[in-house]
Amino acid sequence: MTALPRVLDSAHTGGAPTATDRLLSVLAAFDHEHPALCLTDISRRAGLSLTTAHRLVGALTEWGALERDESGVYHVGLRLWEIAALAPRGLALRQIALPYLEDLYEATHENVQLAVRDGSDVVYIEWLSGRSAVGVHIRVGARWPLHATGVGLALLAHGDPEFQEEYCAGTLASFTPYTIIDPARLRRELAGVRRTGVAVSDRQVTEDALSVAAPVRTADGSVTAAVSIVVPQADAQVPVLVPAVRVAARGISRALGWRPERA
Repeated sequence: MTALPRVLDSAHTGGAPTATDRLLSVLAAFDHEHPALCLTDISRRAGLSLTTAHRLVGALTEWGALERDESGVYHVGLRLWEIAALAPRGLALRQIALPYLEDLYEATHENVQLAVRDGSDVVYIEWLSGRSAVGVHIRVGARWPLHATGVGLALLAHGDPEFQEEYCAGTLASFTPYTIIDPARLRRELAGVRRTGVAVSDRQVTEDALSVAAPVRTADGSVTAAVSIVVPQADAQVPVLVPAVRVAARGISRALGWRPERA
């Protein structure tokens, strides 16, 4: 899911990579599959010379963005977590939503997720799961294409029309035989989400799971996130799940200042 990071090229910068490009490429070398890296790996993944990587890693470590353990391996530092916690669509949103997510989990004991859109991806910022819940390829911070998940469909359906058309016209990644990869079908699916207020993703990521999602709105009515529940496809009772997910989404939306009577 994660492409090898690289220094921004001239198509993005208008010339040679800048010092900022190089610094960001060092941070981008870390991801969920590579949470710990030695200096050589950072150099390779960032597309930098070993000398340049050493200098930048040293500066980032001194500032606290990276941490070096006793074996000489680097990890993301707590300083970045402190800054990320200030993101309004990150920890702050998670803290507001968590009581409603917990209620949804207690009512179902299934996987409960909260996600936001970042470009063409959905990013998960919270996930609650029980031991007996169906297995999912999700973790906090994970990314998936919008069209393949319930939360992604809910977010895409309420996005800017121009962005929706651009997304539908692009390459739609396939993960199972049930993943929506036909643009016309995806457009119909999004229209249905807007009409019903919920999104259903049936076996699109794994063939044993189904998710039901609903959008979360801010005070002005715009969609800022989506909440979903993921259950075993064989036992899924969508008509029963829809009201529970809607209640959770409405609760979070109200906590964010949304008032449906004003819409």
